[in-house]
Amino acid sequence: MTAFEALESVERQAFMAWFDTVARREFSGVNWALERIGDALCSVSASEPSILLNRVMGVGSQAPPTLEQLKDIRDLYSKAGIGRFFLHVVPELFGPGREDLLTEVGYEKYRGWMKFRRTPGALREVHSDLSVRRVGAEHADDFASIVARGFGLGPGFESALAELVSTPSWHVYMTFDGDAPAGTGAVYLRDGIGYLDFAATHPDFRRRGAQSLVLRARLRHAFDAGCKSIVTMTGEAVPGEEQHSYRNIERSGFAAAYLRENWIPAGS
Repeated sequence: MTAFEALESVERQAFMAWFDTVARREFSGVNWALERIGDALCSVSASEPSILLNRVMGVGSQAPPTLEQLKDIRDLYSKAGIGRFFLHVVPELFGPGREDLLTEVGYEKYRGWMKFRRTPGALREVHSDLSVRRVGAEHADDFASIVARGFGLGPGFESALAELVSTPSWHVYMTFDGDAPAGTGAVYLRDGIGYLDFAATHPDFRRRGAQSLVLRARLRHAFDAGCKSIVTMTGEAVPGEEQHSYRNIERSGFAAAYLRENWIPAGS
């Protein structure tokens, strides 16, 4: 397994672990499925239009993508009534000629996501008047509410988000102002790699160090668990846009590993 695939694989494993927990429950209004098309893992949610739930991971991880595979992926979302989804493309895994192939099938390039990686080492000191701690089911609803708001997910999906606190290998942290929940973040651990996701801050508590605090806590958790590599991601830097998350990740010791391209159906 290449270094690129190792960092992509842990994200897929984290996503599937969360889905498996949700799938064991029946939530009213939550329509979410995972489908395999070749090596592609397709997350399909007709009830939640966000690209965080409608995206394709793993294309090119086991074999060179084919025209048929890419068409079948488009057809899957079209039949589900979903007009817009992300097809994640790692150029180093996808192979040459990807742009011509994707354009032929009817995809167009969108803003990418930068993958970051860091190894164990000294952690940056964080100064904040907030506190941080690992939480469980007692704060599942608080976690879900902050994440849904921060990621633009509908309230109908909060029940699925709340299940993350009960998902094996996922560990959820939150920041607090006294007893008031302020921010969130979670870390998934597998095979010596930690994957960070679900970082969000309630609007009332922004610019008080919430994300730096919860990022440091998750890194400490991963290093204490013996992880040799930590991976996270955020939107690629673009001119004219503040890059708060991007800069915070870099200040915490991460280095850019590679840019993962996002492709969407043309015109969507």
